[in-house]
Amino acid sequence: MAEIPTSITAHFAALPDPRVARTKQQRLPDILTIALCAVICGADGFVGMVTFAKAKEGWLRTFLPLPGGIPCHDTFGRAFAALDPQAFQTCFLAWVRAVVPSTAGQVVPLDGKALRGARGAGHGAVPMVSAWASGSGLVLGQVAVAEKSNAIVALPALLRVLDLAGATVTIDAMGCQTAIAAQIVGRGADYVLALKDNHPSLHEEVRATFARERRDRFALVPPETHDYAKTVEKDHGRLAIRRHWTRHDPAILAHLDPTGAWADLGAIGLVERERHLGDRVTVECHH
Repeated sequence: MAEIPTSITAHFAALPDPRVARTKQQRLPDILTIALCAVICGADGFVGMVTFAKAKEGWLRTFLPLPGGIPCHDTFGRAFAALDPQAFQTCFLAWVRAVVPSTAGQVVPLDGKALRGARGAGHGAVPMVSAWASGSGLVLGQVAVAEKSNAIVALPALLRVLDLAGATVTIDAMGCQTAIAAQIVGRGADYVLALKDNHPSLHEEVRATFARERRDRFALVPPETHDYAKTVEKDHGRLAIRRHWTRHDPAILAHLDPTGAWADLGAIGLVERERHLGDRVTVECHH
């Protein structure tokens, strides 16, 4: 049968096929389509892709020619090993942008994790920095952390390839850098960055500000410069209470950032996490 155009074949049409002609028993669009569909359905390796393809072969043949039949796991492995990672990422991100709702209004956490199942002989898990669209429930992009490097170096590369207009980007303390904040604002997004002792003076000033104002029950704080919210979650015998305060007084922000180093700084925040598990109660504060 003739191939029926799909969003995958359209967005990956420009991806170079580096395989030797005599080894091309299966078409690259078929391999890519099966792989992406399989991963979306929970496959976590090349063997899982073959299992998925055999179970769904009748459905796949309604839009893929599959002249060489279902590829074996070695074919998937060789094909992906030969592809240009940067070219694949470009095509993949174009496809994601076409099928995923806009990130405007969404929270997009950026986080560093070890890539599960990527261990090899003598090697640890591959560290990655990922962007997650919380509203859509999808990973928007990933960048591997170079050997002998760290996630701080990978963050700018990931931010450069994401469409973040209108989103709120959150990053833990590794991304609490003035250059990262400026890059996020430059991409048309807002930021919420975890502040820890990588900025000891600023962290202490923010901590002291909230400690003083909580002690005074915010009695001296103009209402229009202070916000508060509380959430309560119960799950499997655990109780989690989160209290959130923000201060967006221009005078305080000018004192904390006199040179304007933090792009479009609009507020400082405190989150108090109180956890109850049986008789045990723990409280943590994050700024």
